[in-house]
Amino acid sequence: MTTGLIPGEQPPDPRPKSGLPHQRREPVGHGTMPVENRSRSSVITARAAASFEPVGRSVASARSFVRDTLQGWGFADIIDDAVVLTSELVTNAVIHAGTWADLLCLRCDDGVRIEVTDRYPEREVPLQGPAAGMGSPDREGGRGLQLCAALAGRWGVEYTPAHKTVWFQLDVPERPVGARSAGPALPSELLPIADARVRVAVVQIDRISAISSWNEDAEELFGYTADQVTGKPLTDLAAWPHTPGTGTGIAEALQLSRWEGSYGIRDTNGRVIPVYASHLRVRDTDGDPSTVCLLVRDHERAVLQTPLRVTSADSAGSSESQSTDPFEVFIGSPAPDDLDGLLQRTVERARDMLDGDSAFLLLATDDETELEVRASTGLPSTRQRFARVPVEAGSGRYGSARMPAVHDDLASLPGAVPLLSGTGMRSVVTVPLKVEGRLTGSLGVAAEGAGRYSNEEALRLQFAADRIALAVESARLGELERLRRGSLSFLVEASDLLAGTLDRDQTLALMAQMTVPTLATWCAVYTIADQASEPYLSYVLHEDEELIDGIKSLLSKIAPPDPVPAPGARVWSAPGKVAHRAALRSSMRSLGLSGGPNSQVTSGIGPTLTTASAVGGETVVLPLVARNRVIGMLTLGKPTDEHFRQEILELAEDLSRRAALALDNARLYSERTAISQSLQRSLLPPELPDIDGVEVEVIYRAAGEGNEVGGDFYDLFPISDGAYGFAIGDVCGTGPNAAAVTGLARHALRLLAREGLSGPAVLERLNSAILDEGARSRFLTLLYGELRPREDGSADLKVVCAGHPLPLRLRQDGTVEPAADPQPLLGVLEDLELYEQTVTLDPGDVLLCVTDGVTERREGTRMLGDDGLADVLTTCTGLTAGAVAARIMRAVERFASDAPSDDMAILAMRVPGLQQE
Repeated sequence: MTTGLIPGEQPPDPRPKSGLPHQRREPVGHGTMPVENRSRSSVITARAAASFEPVGRSVASARSFVRDTLQGWGFADIIDDAVVLTSELVTNAVIHAGTWADLLCLRCDDGVRIEVTDRYPEREVPLQGPAAGMGSPDREGGRGLQLCAALAGRWGVEYTPAHKTVWFQLDVPERPVGARSAGPALPSELLPIADARVRVAVVQIDRISAISSWNEDAEELFGYTADQVTGKPLTDLAAWPHTPGTGTGIAEALQLSRWEGSYGIRDTNGRVIPVYASHLRVRDTDGDPSTVCLLVRDHERAVLQTPLRVTSADSAGSSESQSTDPFEVFIGSPAPDDLDGLLQRTVERARDMLDGDSAFLLLATDDETELEVRASTGLPSTRQRFARVPVEAGSGRYGSARMPAVHDDLASLPGAVPLLSGTGMRSVVTVPLKVEGRLTGSLGVAAEGAGRYSNEEALRLQFAADRIALAVESARLGELERLRRGSLSFLVEASDLLAGTLDRDQTLALMAQMTVPTLATWCAVYTIADQASEPYLSYVLHEDEELIDGIKSLLSKIAPPDPVPAPGARVWSAPGKVAHRAALRSSMRSLGLSGGPNSQVTSGIGPTLTTASAVGGETVVLPLVARNRVIGMLTLGKPTDEHFRQEILELAEDLSRRAALALDNARLYSERTAISQSLQRSLLPPELPDIDGVEVEVIYRAAGEGNEVGGDFYDLFPISDGAYGFAIGDVCGTGPNAAAVTGLARHALRLLAREGLSGPAVLERLNSAILDEGARSRFLTLLYGELRPREDGSADLKVVCAGHPLPLRLRQDGTVEPAADPQPLLGVLEDLELYEQTVTLDPGDVLLCVTDGVTERREGTRMLGDDGLADVLTTCTGLTAGAVAARIMRAVERFASDAPSDDMAILAMRVPGLQQE
């Protein structure tokens, strides 16, 4: 892959310089814009380019390139859409068109333009007619252009005589920057209450997000001195409230020209102090950018929080403006894009408006059967976000979320408002949020005293809810769309990762790493070997690595969940109950209630309590079903009192289906590989016998991944007292089919040789056996011989070379000569007339036998050949048989840069001679 990044450069003119007509085809209608008009109205401020070769891994590389480029440009809002579209278009280029893909990213003043160019102009894209005619989602082709039409602001296709380019442009959401007006005057009794001394921490962040300035108030608030934090990234101290798929991260917030919001700062004791912050991006006299952060305690946010603008009609001071409800004035217009911020501000102002002790806001699910807790204030931390309650709870009009309701005393109606159970709240008023008659949520304000609210307060709250309902629904739909797009991008990358491995252990690790921490805080994977086996805990992962062993130990004491094949996530309460009991036992030991001094038990309390807290929240189990069989379970968990969102569970269910198929494929591959390797090992000869007076060395390499035996084979075995048979052969072809003939030849040679037959007789009978195989028969070249060491230190050989590369004899003086004559190969003719030749190896001589995978080693048009092999052998004078074989193999491997494509076998025999007394 080749890349380039050139800030401020105009894009090259895509039109050909040869004078030929420039063909361009763009969809007609909404979302399109001619290239010429677009070029005049957009200023290119940066470009990044890359080229990808036509292989499958290039698609993942292209996604990473686009993600890194847009992240560097600060366009996090559109990364998911850009990655999905790029993945589709690059796949079309490198997989379907089979050409290199040129990827170009252009940063404009109004968005980002991405171009994908392939080198197959004849492969036209059918763009005539309306977009609906481009193809069905069920078809294998055409989905890339449908995604462009659905996600991109503008897109098109351009043709040149040598290239085809598909481009799309994504618009960046506007981030309003400017002056803010002051809020309305308020009576003194309505002003927010602050500490006796309001401290404002002033922290300056340099261009790499490291702290460069830290004032005295920051030291008082957080406990760190300036020397302790200077030079450290602010992200090391910040605890950012993160919701998967939504919100702005701390790194993005520091890059914005102006930002306000809430997050946390960890103090020296590790506790998180909620703060309200105002960020301002500035430049120093040298032009270097930095960010100035003003931080106060969250309950003192009024010191920094900027009220929204008031319209000119309101600022005129008319009686109508003065009579406007304060809650409506505060929410104002336009509503923020951040749903969480909007909801939190709504409940805080609702509580203040009705002088309540707490407030809460719930959003309805798509089927309006449940309400999901999304924001609250003044309630215990146990009332976690994303917990769900049924819409119809209790009896009477007070139990309905579809109409305003006033509860004078919850003590008389226990369970009427499940969210408030056990909180000490007595009276509550709830009103529905409706858009076009459809229930979208519920807003409530509660107080600790009974009889605090009447119908008048309910009408005021309903009036405010009606004003905010449309903004909440719009922001909620925007969040769901971002979640959907983020989920699509997540599943694309997950599928690519899972498809990239066939190793079972690596697949298990990928399953866990993709879910933690994106979908859950911790994850456990159970596997089932077969239908008769119990689920086995195979992998555990937590976002804090120090807790993995504790969770694994805790889960090992619990019976695994039942392998139910029903789709969807189901709640598993066993881990939470065991965690609760473990925490209780640890607390009792810390109080000395279990007997024995505290000093003997306190060492284990910390880890036990931490582990119990880690798995004390909601735990769900999703079945891993592949090929109509449950092969395991994916268990996801949250820490104490946290719950899963329905959207996250649906995404996890989709991931579990992909992971189950990948895990089963890895299992099948492992089984097939084990069977293949076991069968192949049975074709290899056992350990070579030790021959007195002769050194023997064999090197064998089978071509192809996972092959231990191919078409080449060798053997060395005793025939009778003092005589040994040796053979080296090559079956036509490679792989398992050739290995089958290899087994036939090797076993037949041993059987026939031990019957006392001569070399030509052995090969003639083997030739008949090969021809009897019929259509499965293959040609076979074979060098067979008998070796008999002599008392004077030499060795006699009888050799038959049936179509095989001739054996080479290396003498002590360095001369190399063939040791046999060529004869017909086996498996072709029925009547063979073969003869054997006698060779005597003197002390120090070497006999080298190879297969044609050695002599036919190629690099371009060059081939090693018989002469090249002989030249290498001449340099082996005085070497042992093992050293000779190793030098030959090194020479073969270095002759070409590519991996060998043919099986290779090397058999070296050396007569060292008698040792001197």
